[in-house]
Amino acid sequence: MAVVASQDVPSSRDYRRLLALRTGLRLFLRWSEAQAKAQGLTPTQHQLLLAIRGHTEPQGPTIGEIAEYLVIRHNSAVGLVDRAAAAGLVVREADEARVGVVRVRCTELGEARLDALSRLHAAELSRLAPTMDALWHALDEGSAAGH
Repeated sequence: MAVVASQDVPSSRDYRRLLALRTGLRLFLRWSEAQAKAQGLTPTQHQLLLAIRGHTEPQGPTIGEIAEYLVIRHNSAVGLVDRAAAAGLVVREADEARVGVVRVRCTELGEARLDALSRLHAAELSRLAPTMDALWHALDEGSAAGH
């Protein structure tokens, strides 16, 4: 899906659509941050827990993989995991198959906080789905029609 044709100059309507999309995304992110804080987490801790729980490896991701998921530097991921471990949200464990590799997994507390947040997020996304779908449809129509 292209918002505007790559060769075309965006129209005023394209800019309004882009503004609506970005505003909607920012509002959702602000809402999400507030929900994390209400659960006693920082927004980044919420992202960390989601990165761990959403990882395909049952033992959990490595610090490097966490850094990739959160688009942060490796040393920042180390600090984040340190703080989350101190808060009782995650634990580090040695990889059973690879010497020297450490994986991170959620504790029961981390899982409980993530579960509560995920239920709230699923409900909010369901509520927003018709609006976002209509906006995506309008963007698709705009690019297909050449504005």
